[in-house]
Amino acid sequence: MKALAILLFALLSLRSFQGLDNGLARTPPMGWLSWERFRCLTDCQKFPNECISETLFKRTADKMVSDGYLAAGYEYIIIDDCWSDKSGRDSDNRLKADPIRFPNGIKPLADYVHNLGLQLGIYGDYGTLTCGGYPGSLDYLELDAQTFAEWGVDYLKLDGCYVSTEGMEEGYALMAQYLNNTGRPIAFSCSFPAYKGLEANYSMAVEHCNLWRNYGDIDDSWEDVRDIATWFADNQDFLRPFAGPGHWNDPDMLIIGNFGLSLEQSKSQMTMWAIMASPLIMSVDLDTIKPEFKAILQNEHAIRINQDPLGVPGKLVSKDSSIMVWSKPLQSSGTSEELALGLVSNRTDGYLYPYDVSLANYIQSTSGDYKVIDVFDSDNEINERSFKYSDNITVRIPPTGAVLLLISSL
Repeated sequence: MKALAILLFALLSLRSFQGLDNGLARTPPMGWLSWERFRCLTDCQKFPNECISETLFKRTADKMVSDGYLAAGYEYIIIDDCWSDKSGRDSDNRLKADPIRFPNGIKPLADYVHNLGLQLGIYGDYGTLTCGGYPGSLDYLELDAQTFAEWGVDYLKLDGCYVSTEGMEEGYALMAQYLNNTGRPIAFSCSFPAYKGLEANYSMAVEHCNLWRNYGDIDDSWEDVRDIATWFADNQDFLRPFAGPGHWNDPDMLIIGNFGLSLEQSKSQMTMWAIMASPLIMSVDLDTIKPEFKAILQNEHAIRINQDPLGVPGKLVSKDSSIMVWSKPLQSSGTSEELALGLVSNRTDGYLYPYDVSLANYIQSTSGDYKVIDVFDSDNEINERSFKYSDNITVRIPPTGAVLLLISSL
């Protein structure tokens, strides 16, 4: 409480804050994060290829380049919790990496990542400790911002464990100012909305953060994906106005390619995250991912929908016991019109459910021809046809799966 009181006094003395003026995240950030797949695994003797270590991040960085993830748009490789020395800070009160698992420190790892054309992210915590019990940043915000910049960090995920939620927005705003003051562009991922819920000051999130977690951590299950998507849909009228170029709602990581999602459920998560304009942050072992899941993560049309420069988050426009329909407007040129429709199944009854899509329900024009691409099925015959405004399109949706359509006027 003493540290918080000192922080609040410093904030009040500033009278006003500089906003996060870094020009970053004009489209939702894309990258890879260690947390969901590798958690806080630190036993490198038993698990040398999976523990949170320099080895894990170097091999993942290599895979991001060699296997086409960087070319597809995934540019950040982000170290999550449990990277630092749990015994504490150094003699100058600076954070330090675990000397066994990161024997060369963070700066050489950042250099390695940068030489591959990637950018490095790192995890910190606004509180006294991280959620995993490692040193936090409270009382050291300015020093930690300087340290991260000197190391060559490009992205900071700042969690909110072990601290009161009172004054949290102001604390994150101060950290944003310190990051600005370093002169290094560092994408800033905030967490206070996840800790304060819809009572958080979202206007401050827009002003000071590039993205922010809104809800609970994702686990490796379809139930978690559906729960998160449902929460965002239930609160979309409140949440959507705050998202746009430079500042995004973050429903958490893509868990595609792990253990909990089927192939069709993976298409469902990619569909909803693409349409919601969510950050596309993978958390998967890129050495062992199967080709069919890799293809979902690298699907050029799904990424195009997510990365649309218009930056309008899509929304749930229709829902019944069978099918959820998500819609997202896309930036178009001239008089053309383009949008994405995601049809996500709530059914579990074991067959390809036929669903009629009436174009007139979703597009504004009343004339002309339209091209429709089935994003995850390049062999679908609808990809070879043109449609009228008045046409219905019948799609077949697998149980708990999805069909993602990209619709463009000709």
